[in-house]
Amino acid sequence: MTDIAALTALIEPEARALGFALVRVKMTGGKSDPTLQVMAERPDTRQLTIEDCTALSHRISDRLDALEAAGRDPIAEAYRLEVSSPGIDRPLTRLSDYRDWTGHEARVRLTEAVDGRKQLTGDIAGVEGDRISIDLGQHGIATIGFDQIDHAKLVMTDRLIAATAPLSMDGADEFEDAPDEAPVSAEDIH
Repeated sequence: MTDIAALTALIEPEARALGFALVRVKMTGGKSDPTLQVMAERPDTRQLTIEDCTALSHRISDRLDALEAAGRDPIAEAYRLEVSSPGIDRPLTRLSDYRDWTGHEARVRLTEAVDGRKQLTGDIAGVEGDRISIDLGQHGIATIGFDQIDHAKLVMTDRLIAATAPLSMDGADEFEDAPDEAPVSAEDIH
């Protein structure tokens, strides 16, 4: 089994060297398709460009290749490396994510049920210390400890889309519609 904490310790300095904040390191795909998933972001934009992903991917690959050559490969089996921005409906992996996205809707899966609920969906109402408050609407506000969260992510809403405008719209006006195609008749279908 791959040690995610050790991988994170190897990858985080590579991300920081490029000015990125590491969001998550995770192995996915199981034995059939092992994938090392690395999510990072620019602290000022909360996004990465394709060029950023490429640069980070090369740094991580070089670091892991050097460890393999030295006989200290942290991942025993063959795997794919996937480097990406966290996306709009991003995972919430750090306590600071809850502060940064206060007012936005999140789906939070708990390690154990609290008041009969193992999943909470509602607006992040605030963070105090290591306690996070989620506004569950008519069910009131639930306050949980950061250590009670198994995993969480933002929910795609119009509010979230407006708050995560793309880095650049350059080239968007260059989109060209495809020419209209001739209608297909029953005779054309074989």
